[in-house]
Amino acid sequence: MSRDELQENLGTIARSGTKHFLEQAKSSEQGVRTELIGQFGVGFYSVFMVGKKVEVVSKKVGESEAWKWISHGEGNFTIEQADREEQGTTVRIYLNQEAEEYASKWNIETLVKKYSNHVSFPIFLQDLKAKEDPVQLNAATALWKKKKTELTKEDYEEFYKGLSEDNEAPLFYLHTQAEGALEYTTLFYIPAQAPFDLFNAEYQSGVKLYIKRVFITDERRELLPSYLRFVRGIIDSEDLPLNVSREMIQDSKVLHTIRNASVKRILTEFERISKANPQLYTQFIRLYNKPLKEGMYTDFINKDKIVSLIRFHSSHSEDFVSLEEYVSRMPAQQKAIYYLSGDSLHHVKISPLVATYQSRSIEVLFLVDEIDEVIVPAIGKYKEYELKPINRAGVDADIKQESDTLQEKSVSSLVKKMRDVLQEQVKDIQASGLLKDTPCCAVWDAQDPSRRMQQIMSALGQKQEETIKPILEINPTHPIIKKLDDIDDENKFRDISMLLFEGALLMEGSMPADSTVFVQRMNRMLENSF
Repeated sequence: MSRDELQENLGTIARSGTKHFLEQAKSSEQGVRTELIGQFGVGFYSVFMVGKKVEVVSKKVGESEAWKWISHGEGNFTIEQADREEQGTTVRIYLNQEAEEYASKWNIETLVKKYSNHVSFPIFLQDLKAKEDPVQLNAATALWKKKKTELTKEDYEEFYKGLSEDNEAPLFYLHTQAEGALEYTTLFYIPAQAPFDLFNAEYQSGVKLYIKRVFITDERRELLPSYLRFVRGIIDSEDLPLNVSREMIQDSKVLHTIRNASVKRILTEFERISKANPQLYTQFIRLYNKPLKEGMYTDFINKDKIVSLIRFHSSHSEDFVSLEEYVSRMPAQQKAIYYLSGDSLHHVKISPLVATYQSRSIEVLFLVDEIDEVIVPAIGKYKEYELKPINRAGVDADIKQESDTLQEKSVSSLVKKMRDVLQEQVKDIQASGLLKDTPCCAVWDAQDPSRRMQQIMSALGQKQEETIKPILEINPTHPIIKKLDDIDDENKFRDISMLLFEGALLMEGSMPADSTVFVQRMNRMLENSF
């Protein structure tokens, strides 16, 4: 058995009570055997993992005699009369050689403070050899069991610092005491700094499970869903048995109910703060927007609540915006919610596509988190509005005007010539009457994954069988496009067409297929420009 396993079983021992251990000690031996099994339980018998001999001396209230139970953990035990003046029980463990290190004061203090610090009765340690006075090891109180009216903000913050080993006060906290079919208490904190393992698949759970104020575990990540892994705090149930096992925790209907109720309360608190204290909520979003977005595709039950809580950057504001705020600002004729995804906020802001929509008073959401490409399908529609990416071919039909169509027709012959040159590089070439200050841009077919999604799929090892090609949209009104239509030199026409395409790739965030050829082509054009 490993040291960690032994430590865990010692924790089980620490959680085991000794109440009524020998209440039936005067019964027949068979009766005593049955009673002991029921009273001691598996938790007590694990004492023989560290003890070579165990003695339990007990005296019942109102009885004049005391009894001693003795066992070496080999299947047999003896019971005999004992001397004890006061009522109560004493458990004496004779440690085996391998476990002698657990007799050290440091180990005893550590175990008691970890597992029994908040139980309602005091636990003392006395070193008889040193002839020291007994010293109380545990706090014998549980802050979360006190009424909220009895606690101050400082009380909550000090408890958080001890709970999380964080020197900084939390952003905010939520204290709930539930009574009814189930009785339990929760106290959750949101750290002011994101945990270091927030985006680590092997993150450490920040929630501790207690049963009747006795610590059970802080290693069960299923106490809250993974998208709330930044939450710190405690769950204390009055309805679970103290000798709960790992399997019972995982399958417990009680914990499942507590978890669901806790998630709803946490999300409701986020919603309350978003309205009551927008500045505080912005701090929260800067830290935890990404993991919160994970809930869109992992927590279907609370999806509608989560979609109202997540935030996005926008062409309308320097601050984060919600979908509700976006919709409230939409022009009456707007039919969809428009967005653009990219590697960075700077990159999407300068996209020529964004300028097109801004010129028509249409707000564009900037999706720059890696997870955004995944959550958009999970959102589907917000209210009656579909979310549409502006770098998709055909999406501009929603805002196109008759004059735009006329401009597109004016370069129909040029489009055919460019298709001949770029047929190996692009899926198609189309004229767009919406582009303003740029000669062209790269977009994607509605049936193909975007460049960002292609990168995500590649990182996950899901490579495409065929190269997905973009669609090149050209601006009929731009001077370069107008002059390109008049060029008769085939080589020059090819070089300019290729440079326009490769420049569009760079603007979209992709690299040309061959950077050396790209530079050579650019140098030729520079040489001919003098």
